[in-house]
Amino acid sequence: MSRPTVWHPFTQHALEPTMRRIAATDGAYLIDEGGNRILDAISSWWVITHGHRHPRIMAAIRAATEAYDQIIFAEFSHEPAEQLAEGLIAIAPPGLKHVFYSDSGSTSVEVAVKMALGYFHNRCEPRDRIVVVEGSYHGDTIGTMSTGERGVFNAAYEPLLFGVDRLPFPAAGFEQEALDRFEAYCRGGRVAALLIEPLVLGAGGMKIYAPSVLAGLKDIARRYGCLLIADEVMTGWGRTGTMFACEQAGIAPDILCTSKGLTGGAVPLAATLSTAEIFDAHWSTDRRKTFFHSSSYTANPIACAAAVANLEVWRSEPVLERIRDVEAAHRRHLARFEGDPRFIDIRQAGTIAALDLAVPAGGYLAEAGPRMRRLFRERGVLIRPLGNVVYLMPPYCVTAQELGHAYDAIDEVATIVLECTG
Repeated sequence: MSRPTVWHPFTQHALEPTMRRIAATDGAYLIDEGGNRILDAISSWWVITHGHRHPRIMAAIRAATEAYDQIIFAEFSHEPAEQLAEGLIAIAPPGLKHVFYSDSGSTSVEVAVKMALGYFHNRCEPRDRIVVVEGSYHGDTIGTMSTGERGVFNAAYEPLLFGVDRLPFPAAGFEQEALDRFEAYCRGGRVAALLIEPLVLGAGGMKIYAPSVLAGLKDIARRYGCLLIADEVMTGWGRTGTMFACEQAGIAPDILCTSKGLTGGAVPLAATLSTAEIFDAHWSTDRRKTFFHSSSYTANPIACAAAVANLEVWRSEPVLERIRDVEAAHRRHLARFEGDPRFIDIRQAGTIAALDLAVPAGGYLAEAGPRMRRLFRERGVLIRPLGNVVYLMPPYCVTAQELGHAYDAIDEVATIVLECTG
C-alpha cells in the first residue's frame, strides 16, 4: 500500500482508503470531485454553524484581504480585532471584560490554564492544581492533553503530561458525588481552577449532564476562591440551544474559551475571555507579571473580520429560530429509536443528538466506528462516530428532510453493523 504525502489527523492510513477530494462546499453539503453531494451532518468537526460559505462571512473575508494580511499583535492593534472584542464582551456572560486571541480551541484552553495559574502566581497565592471532569477532552497540545482524559489519545506522550485532579462524570443520579469531590479538592487550598465543558462532554462521547450541576460547581468555586474555566469551544455559538451553554446554568465563568463557531467555521480563530480581576493580576509596572503567551498569527485581521461578520449574522438573521427548528427535528427523528434494543442512551442537548450502538465492545476504538463511517459515506452522509457513539451536530441551515436522510442512514447502518457483529 502506497504511503500518502499528506498525513491526515486522527487517521490510521494503513487501514483507511484514499481520501476523497472535496471540490466545493455549499450550505449543509460537501461536494466531491465527482459532483457527489455529501450531507455534512457533523459540521466538519463541529465548526460550521450557519452553513458552508455563508455569503456575509465570505464577503467580509474578501474585503479584509484588500486591506490586511497578518499584523504583529504584540506591537500594533487593528479595527477587526477591536470590533470583535467589543462584540464578544457584549454577548458573553456578565463579568467577562477582556479578550485574548489565539488560533484554535486547544490554544484557547492552553491560554486559559496559563491565565489561571498566572493569576494566583502574581498574587503570591500558592495555588497550582487544575480540576477536570473524567472523560473530558480539551485539545491536543501538551497542556490540554494533560487536562483531558488519559488513554489511547495521549499514551505515547505520558512522560510530558502534568497531573490534574479529576471529578467523576456527573451522570444522572450521581451528581452529588462530583460536587462533593470538587469541594473536597477545594478544601485542600491548592485548587486554582476547575476546567469544564459546560453541559456536554464532546469527544468524550457526547455525554450530557444537568445545568444544575454546573451551577453547583460554580457555587463551590466561588466559596473557595478558585476560578471556573468554561471550555465553550464546542458548546458555544448555539450548539446546546443558547449562545453559550453556561447561560442554561445561570452562571458566568471567570474565563471562557471559544473557537470553532467563532468565525462561523470559515477560518481558524480562538478567543479566551477573562474577568477584569484576572487581567488586573497581570497589570503591573513589574514586567515579570506580564502574561507571557502568543502565537505568530494572534488576532489575524482576516479571521477577526470573518468573526465580526459572524456576529452580524447572529444580530440580523433568525439564527435562534433555525436552532429551534433543528432541535425539534432531532426530537421527532430520535423518537423512532425509543425502546429500540439496537441503541442505548438516546440523548439530545440543543442541536446535538447522540445515541450509542449496542455492541459487545464499545469505546473509542470499537470496530463498529470505522465500519459505520464507511457505510455512512456510501450513503452520502458525513457522520463520524466516536467508537460506538453515533452523533449528529449539523449546521443550522440543515432542513428537516435532510436530517431525516441522516437518521434513515443511522437506522439502516445500525442494522447492517449489528448483523455482522452478531
